[in-house]
Amino acid sequence: ALAGSACAFAPAQQGARVATNLNAEKSKALPFLNRPALLDGSMAGDVGFDPLGLSEIDEVGIDLYWMREAELKHARVAMLAVAGILQVEIFGPAPGCEAATAKCQMDAFWQLWNSHPQYVAFALIMITITEMISGIAATTGRETGDRAPGDFGLDPLGFGKGDPAKFERLKAQEVANGRLAMWAAAGLLMQGCTTHQGGIENLMQSLSDNAF
Repeated sequence: ALAGSACAFAPAQQGARVATNLNAEKSKALPFLNRPALLDGSMAGDVGFDPLGLSEIDEVGIDLYWMREAELKHARVAMLAVAGILQVEIFGPAPGCEAATAKCQMDAFWQLWNSHPQYVAFALIMITITEMISGIAATTGRETGDRAPGDFGLDPLGFGKGDPAKFERLKAQEVANGRLAMWAAAGLLMQGCTTHQGGIENLMQSLSDNAF
């Protein structure tokens, strides 16, 4: 009798699960998939894009806080990298780096390494110090919950003290531009290593080769 009762209720439970899945909120980025549970739109730039389920990883010391911290860090570095690559290609090397004459910044790096390796060594030391500071901030903020991912309190123009809606829009723009910059930086590195041309030089060459 007990087994019969359990079987009688099984179809209804299965139907309830199906109905729940059908009624679940859909991802804005991928409308054919359900919105990831932790991506509720509270973070700037969150449109529910997580086809690999990375936002739900929490078994190896990596969680959504850590992933967000990494995204913002790489986005900011990529924006600086793209601006720097294009600035040097257009205006030439910075004072003290005159040996780096190549338009391709990947080749210019090795020119600088061969002439002034101490510059690269100093940069690596500064990167290490920066990583230590950001690592401590991220770990502490993750444990206490008192710090938002990527927040270092750096706001010299006081955007955070103005209109909250405008500040939220600026944060969303930072994420959007940072994501675009990561793709741009990857493209510049790839084309630089394969064609040994600068980004703008490579673009002009491509337009010339494919002109009608």
